[in-house]
Amino acid sequence: MAKRIVVDRHRCTGLGMCEESAPGIFEIQDDGTMKVLQECPPADRLKEVESAVEGCPTEALSLVEE
Repeated sequence: MAKRIVVDRHRCTGLGMCEESAPGIFEIQDDGTMKVLQECPPADRLKEVESAVEGCPTEALSLVEE
């Protein structure tokens, strides 16, 4: 089953830890906001994305099954 990244924009502060854990999936923009580059990450990248979700200090990220 595919998983989709959900971001709580009210919690995200753009620290960039998600980008460090899963580059190419998350990207911090020049204005400090975070952009999800692949909303439904491929199966071979799920471990990285799960690490980013678990490591988010503001708990702004989650994964939901599609």
